[in-house]
Amino acid sequence: MSTAAETDFLCPGSGGACGAAAGAGETAVPEQTRRDRAGGPAAAVGHAGAPHPCEEKESSVRVRQDLDDVLRGMDGAPYGQYKRLSGVWRLDGGALLRVVRGQADPFAPPARLAVRLDPATAGLPPELLTSDDRRRAVAARLAATAAREAGDGPLRVDGGGQEVLHRSSCVVDPDGTVTLRLGAPLPGRGRRIDGPAARRLLCGQLPELVAQLAFDRLDEAALWRQVACVEDSVALREQLPALGLVAFVADGAVLPRRSGVSDRPARGPEVVPFASPPELRTTVRLPHAGEVSGMGVPEGVTLVVGGGFHGKSTVLRALESGVWDHVPGDGRELVVSRADTVKVRAEDGRRVARVDVHAFVDNLPTGADTADFSTDNASGSTSQAASLCEAVEAGARVLLIDEDTAATNLMIRDARMQALVAADREPLTPFVDLVGSLHRDHGVSTVLVMGGSGDYMEVADRVLLMDAYRPADVTARARALVAEVPTGRTTEADRFPAVTHRVPDPDSLDPAVRGRPKVRARGADTLSYGEDDIDLRAVAQLTDSRQVAGVGLALRELLRGGHVDGRRTLAAALDRLEADGGLTTEALLAVRDEDFAVPRRHEVAAALNRLRSLRIAAPPA
Repeated sequence: MSTAAETDFLCPGSGGACGAAAGAGETAVPEQTRRDRAGGPAAAVGHAGAPHPCEEKESSVRVRQDLDDVLRGMDGAPYGQYKRLSGVWRLDGGALLRVVRGQADPFAPPARLAVRLDPATAGLPPELLTSDDRRRAVAARLAATAAREAGDGPLRVDGGGQEVLHRSSCVVDPDGTVTLRLGAPLPGRGRRIDGPAARRLLCGQLPELVAQLAFDRLDEAALWRQVACVEDSVALREQLPALGLVAFVADGAVLPRRSGVSDRPARGPEVVPFASPPELRTTVRLPHAGEVSGMGVPEGVTLVVGGGFHGKSTVLRALESGVWDHVPGDGRELVVSRADTVKVRAEDGRRVARVDVHAFVDNLPTGADTADFSTDNASGSTSQAASLCEAVEAGARVLLIDEDTAATNLMIRDARMQALVAADREPLTPFVDLVGSLHRDHGVSTVLVMGGSGDYMEVADRVLLMDAYRPADVTARARALVAEVPTGRTTEADRFPAVTHRVPDPDSLDPAVRGRPKVRARGADTLSYGEDDIDLRAVAQLTDSRQVAGVGLALRELLRGGHVDGRRTLAAALDRLEADGGLTTEALLAVRDEDFAVPRRHEVAAALNRLRSLRIAAPPA
């Protein structure tokens, strides 16, 4: 009997899972099936409570040795004959190749391939396999190596970027099995098979690329640096709650990026390494780096101020990226934020589905019920209010807000405007009057970048001044100014109300178009889901298009796994998705085998809330 990894690889269904799971992944789960699942544990279709369907027929799966001969004989045949490549082939060097999806014709998207190196072939030392974090770091390094080796050639590997994420392009199992997934255009001359080119690709270039992933071909020191980097970042993030911190920025960190289109660290004499103000300096002990000092961002309300172009937004962008681990040399290796940190901004035109925004918006001239608020075209203020309430509903405990991307009228109403526009004629309650209650009553901290309103000094627990990228703690000075220069404004609210939880209607999440699901990432900011295009430009913590693809698969898993069932709240559905392992590479591959990176629950919730077909099954309660 083969291992689970071998069984999944040999099984011919899409996603590396059994045919039953693949079939369910290609067709929306029937309504009755969802209802039946609602009362019991959610499970991947075709796997729960039963032996793997391929175990009984495993002996009939033949590993074929004659790929070169078959391709030689296919030269000049109609392109559709590539379907003969289905099955498992042994490549030179011992790796196994499976064609997950072929191509309909030479102009269709590339074929999807999976290549497996068994533990002996991969040769990874057992000490690199002892934890999920280590395997993730190793897999990311192998994916980057494969992408570098592939270069601009026909083999297409998702090598990742500056973040070390769970990616489908490379998976390392606890037993040391390595699976590489990639795209490859199957060569053709017109609509005929180009046999010699196919042999060069699948019998030459592919085995040569895969051979570079064996441990004895790797830079061992660089591999261990990546493992150490990830383990230190994870350990640091886990220490934050006990230290009363929401984030940490190490001394010496490089926060600026190379350009607006490059996430690599800036270089040059003008780059200022980060140095913590003495008042906020915290020392932590990490597994590999030992004692590390840096700025601890405390719980509560932290205000980041300063002149334009002095680094305020750069700090905030580093904190928003701090929910992810980074590769060595990124500059932000030890810039971490709590895992439940969410950046919020205004977003003109977004849809809002039955969100309780009455804490911020009330007494509208139209008479609309803002405790059950819906719109197909939100304004800047209502969109930000909805996004903030949705983030807290989904479990965010740290909010990041930059005045540059916020709705000014939701952030502040100064004394002069209060005198000119009577309170009973202004529907908006400014965030400045609620941010303190968010932390005091709900345990939600906020980090705000603010350069235009000193009114936030009154509610800030800590004020950080950025001056030429150098931070200073000016809390005492800010409090003195509050006493010396009163704003004269009147507080318009003193309590953020209890969070209202909504129940999504599962039928509104069905992405089927003409009987088949339509879910596809379109770049880094748009997800096609059924008949809708979900605009994700305002979801700042999505790192690249592969995470957008992961969000799409997670939305499908919410539905097909019965997590959204018409009775559970959105937060409960996300809890169950996580508890059942739905936000893992394995679970999302069972939905569909494609290049993706696993997202957080917060990005999944953000996408669901922006889905224009979303319906809420019951009034907010």
